[in-house]
Amino acid sequence: MVIHMLRIALAASALALAALPGVAAAQAAPKPDPTPPVPTFKRSLASFSKSNAQQCFDRKTEPYTGVTDAHFHPRPFGGPAIEPTTLFQYFDKAGVRFVTYMGIGQSLDMKSDCTYYLNCPGVAAQPSIKNDFVNAQEVKVYPHDNVHITLSMTFVDLAHPEGAVETIKLYDREFPGMFGWMGEANVMKQALVQNGFEPPTLESIDRWAPFMKVLQERGIPITLHADLGNDANPTQFVPLMQHVLKTYPNNKIVWAHMGLSKELTKMDPKLHVAIMRKALDTYPNLMLDISWDVIYNAYHQYGQDFIDLFDAYPTRILNGTDFVAAGDKTFEQYWKEREITSRVNRRLNDEAFRNIALGENYFRLLNLDYVAPPICRASR
Repeated sequence: MVIHMLRIALAASALALAALPGVAAAQAAPKPDPTPPVPTFKRSLASFSKSNAQQCFDRKTEPYTGVTDAHFHPRPFGGPAIEPTTLFQYFDKAGVRFVTYMGIGQSLDMKSDCTYYLNCPGVAAQPSIKNDFVNAQEVKVYPHDNVHITLSMTFVDLAHPEGAVETIKLYDREFPGMFGWMGEANVMKQALVQNGFEPPTLESIDRWAPFMKVLQERGIPITLHADLGNDANPTQFVPLMQHVLKTYPNNKIVWAHMGLSKELTKMDPKLHVAIMRKALDTYPNLMLDISWDVIYNAYHQYGQDFIDLFDAYPTRILNGTDFVAAGDKTFEQYWKEREITSRVNRRLNDEAFRNIALGENYFRLLNLDYVAPPICRASR
């Protein structure tokens, strides 16, 4: 019934949007800036260790793309993935030293040969442990001396959370001490509705309590994909995330993509920023994930409202790409997404740049034994 009602609502929203005056005649988005060549990255993983003397970071001469990718999917929804040793080469070439390995929260039916859910409506996408186990095995087996990988559990079905604690115990037995994150898990992902996605209700969110207690006790963050709404109703699903935050204020929660999606590309930036500010002010353990180029594309190069937000909350933002490592993707594709999702870093003040681009927020969130370098004086 929930899915049926949601589909009706989405269809109605689409019809309402199409009926708005001027929508069909809307101006085309500005032509995107070209992706610059890959710069030279000189800082190694070891250079970020607290035990090493830190050379200051010169923003005039060193890359703005930063060192963390807090939202990365090593495996696609279906089909072959990029080989792990090749991925490590991608990270090294792109200057990425810290990565969160997220499985796909809903894996496509194994009987399907589809690699991307939007290309195969009707093919079921269900929560699974498959991605997580493959990720853990590859991280364990393949050397990666110049990149620090944090494994994330993405098996949880937020609409049916029963058994989640038992599954965490399974992870503990199979891969002791290896998983330090949870998510990306879907509170509301409109794009997956045609693949059988069932969003949680307020009542089922209340039933997260057992596994959220485990995460809280272990200091494990959880990344949640929670669409704000869509172009017809930009705040339609905000109450779901509000209920999550109100119910679990002591958990480390990361709001993926600041709630944006391909269904919401015309939101008033001031309204978006106001929602984010209120949430950050109300819930001190909340952080925002600014991964996925859909954010940059929707706002055509972040306006001043967002720069002011990031500068005002420099300890609450995480960089990431949301790259999905399907086997046919090249380094150039990863670099393009990496560079686009990092462009905002160029406009941040020094404090925000150090915390976001240079990884201090990431290190603090995970209690890692690393530290971001200071910014050189007069380096801009």
